[in-house]
Amino acid sequence: MNSPSAPGRHAAEAHPVVRQRLVIVPTAIRTARAFVAWQHRHLGPPPGAMFAIGVTTPDTTLVGVAIIGRPFARDFDDGFTAEVTRLATDGTPNACSALLGAAWRAARAMGYRRLITYTRAREPGTSLHAAGYRRVTTRPRATAADGIQRTLWEIRTAPPDWPTPDGSRSGHTEQATAPAGTS
Repeated sequence: MNSPSAPGRHAAEAHPVVRQRLVIVPTAIRTARAFVAWQHRHLGPPPGAMFAIGVTTPDTTLVGVAIIGRPFARDFDDGFTAEVTRLATDGTPNACSALLGAAWRAARAMGYRRLITYTRAREPGTSLHAAGYRRVTTRPRATAADGIQRTLWEIRTAPPDWPTPDGSRSGHTEQATAPAGTS
């Protein structure tokens, strides 16, 4: 009998990878919050949201959700930045990356120029990297409300010093400049 551990036989041959097509769907915030309560590893549903996105299998089984809201950190709430406040899946391969990509496309279509999210520092961020996000910084334990170190990730369309709704620039400190012709 040929078993997966038999010489010359690979485990991958014994368990072929079946790739399912994932379908991005609009999801009611109430449904997304319930899914997060059921599936998220360590957090409950967020208190608020702007919109939610789901991912299903072709047979319409909901396998993951992303909830997008205003940034929790006031410094990032500039009118052009949104935050993926929760992402939860049932473990379906590529569901996280599909949701992160769809969240960015939807946020960008709504006029947002930056989408941020956080992971625990010990999490590698593989799905974020696959969806085009970049690691920005790791927040020390001392500043996190629950004492857990987190990593900030972002994806953006514009350079860090784009104008904000109030006319100032984010990403750098404004410096006083002398009027033209005076130095």
